[in-house]
Amino acid sequence: MAQKTSNTSENNYVGFVFDKQNYQFLIASIVIVFIGFILMSGDTDIYSFRKIVLAPIVIIGGFALGFFAILKKRKAK
Repeated sequence: MAQKTSNTSENNYVGFVFDKQNYQFLIASIVIVFIGFILMSGDTDIYSFRKIVLAPIVIIGGFALGFFAILKKRKAK
């Protein structure tokens, strides 16, 4: 009966789920969403262009960047 040998250094590798660039994109997306909410805040003129059009576009752009950061694959080594 043959013994099954395994290389422990290859099988027990523990590392981060994402690359450094993925985390940078994720942090950037959080900042963009935060900026969008700041643009939406305030108590003057509820129906301004900034609050109805610009802020939601910025927030959706931040969420899209977050989805991109999560779905971006690692580079082959």
